[in-house]
Amino acid sequence: MDTRHVVVIGAGIVGASIAWRVASRGARVTLIDQNEPGSGASSHSFAWINAGAKEPVGYHNLNRRSLEMWPRFADALDEDVGLRWGGKVAWEADPEAARALVSRVEQLQSWGYPSRLVSREELQELEPALNVGVVAAADYNENEGQVEPQLVVDACLNRLAELEASVLSNVEIIGLRKDSHDRIGSLQTTAGDMDADLVVVAAGTATTAVAAMAGVNVPQAESPGVVIRTTPMPPLLYNVPVVYVPPLEDGRREIHLRQCPDGRLMIGEGDQESLAEDDTQAHADDLLARACQHLPGLEGASAVPVPVGWRPMPLDGYPVMGFAPQAPNLYVALTHSGVTLAPVLSQLAALEICDGARADTVLGPYRPERFAGVTPETAAQMAHPRARHR
Repeated sequence: MDTRHVVVIGAGIVGASIAWRVASRGARVTLIDQNEPGSGASSHSFAWINAGAKEPVGYHNLNRRSLEMWPRFADALDEDVGLRWGGKVAWEADPEAARALVSRVEQLQSWGYPSRLVSREELQELEPALNVGVVAAADYNENEGQVEPQLVVDACLNRLAELEASVLSNVEIIGLRKDSHDRIGSLQTTAGDMDADLVVVAAGTATTAVAAMAGVNVPQAESPGVVIRTTPMPPLLYNVPVVYVPPLEDGRREIHLRQCPDGRLMIGEGDQESLAEDDTQAHADDLLARACQHLPGLEGASAVPVPVGWRPMPLDGYPVMGFAPQAPNLYVALTHSGVTLAPVLSQLAALEICDGARADTVLGPYRPERFAGVTPETAAQMAHPRARHR
């Protein structure tokens, strides 16, 4: 049994999953969050489990591996976490956008991903509640799904309680003390000092600041996003849980929607990398009105604006996973798409933390040392389009 004390900083879906995996291996675990568990990026994620929107192929395959792990991951948590399969549909009315969609489907098929073009008639059969309108091209990714991040976090906390792990909410990290070998020996927190044998930083957007306390550079880009909710509605989407609908003719961006187990719908605008900051009631009402044009059953729902959420976004857009050379017992776990990647990244982190293994074949491209020499001057050259600064 691993008797070390492992402190995990950050109780979102990634941090809570890693804490549970490591605790189940016998380590003494303390999970710390500066707010309430799950209240950060996990609380405003669209929570679409997918690999179809991920590239290049290596990153796509990592996401697909995690997607296919989700049923076993949820079973091990032994609670209903809102996991639902059925795929995702999308369609385009504009001919140019339709050509881009067809090209994307062809690329995914070349990677062996179950994405295919469907006719307007088949699209309507897949989800009869939709008012699809003009369809220049449509696709269906049959293996994708959705989950409820807060339910996943709650299940992890319940399993941690059974393993006698400690969970500290509303506790901030204010310092990391190194020994003469650059190892983290203790943490300074607003609840007092705490000794640790190993520290995992999975603090989402706060990861950059916490890692810097140990001299570790983990640069991020600003990535705001707005996803609204509706009041609870009867079941509206029966077969396909995730729907992307085309932009309106007035130039406003596409919207995407899914229905949660409690009947509420989540509605977002633009692709998942759009940098939206309008969290007003007027904008929420507009998103709902546009959704009603494609899903008439939404008539009668009320829009509930959600404050703009700041999403974890490594500078180059890809995960940051592994021990930091500047602090050998500090493990960084930062990623966009944490909902899709939580099963695989938590498993790989536990493998490296508990067994001393190095999963370089999988995690090699995502090590924190790739940012060691990044300065503000070179950051712009390294930034991925999805992680662009504003």
